[in-house]
Amino acid sequence: MRASPTLGAFLVGLMVAASPRAGARECPPRGVLLVVRAGPHRLYECDGGKMVATFRVALGSGGVGKRARGDAKTPLGTYRLGSPRPSASFHVFIPIGYPTAAQRRRGFTGAAVGVHGPARAFRWAGEANVLVDWTLGCIAVKSDHAIDAIARWVRTRHVTTIAIDPVTRESAAGSSRAHTRTSRSR
Repeated sequence: MRASPTLGAFLVGLMVAASPRAGARECPPRGVLLVVRAGPHRLYECDGGKMVATFRVALGSGGVGKRARGDAKTPLGTYRLGSPRPSASFHVFIPIGYPTAAQRRRGFTGAAVGVHGPARAFRWAGEANVLVDWTLGCIAVKSDHAIDAIARWVRTRHVTTIAIDPVTRESAAGSSRAHTRTSRSR
């Protein structure tokens, strides 16, 4: 029996994610931070150049490159992280300091952007929560367990920074699933 191209791409993606060198290019050489790669839809916990953990994510339904309130895009750049807090809508919410002061001076608008768990109505859906980009500009993980693990790491390691990088040829080539909206500009 012959494997389908989609199954083949999925298996290659799993092998790349499992390889010991996979995290080397995802994490900067210094610092303790969260890194989001928009192309492969991954959030990485990074510590001194080493990937500690990785999570699949859903991004804004409008793609990436947030500039205005209501555009449903996930912002790109490096931001301060706030303290994780309980959320009635998403179990846990970790605020992202968007827009920065420099972005505000350039006319960027918006607020209430963060990393969070699944919407309460769909917390049972697991992996399905990250199969499509559905947020209004936030970064969502698949389960309460995943956001609890990220929040615990942010608290215990005193993580104050998140870097959200755009789709690049290299990151898009490593992605095993199609999220066409992340590269679309509006």
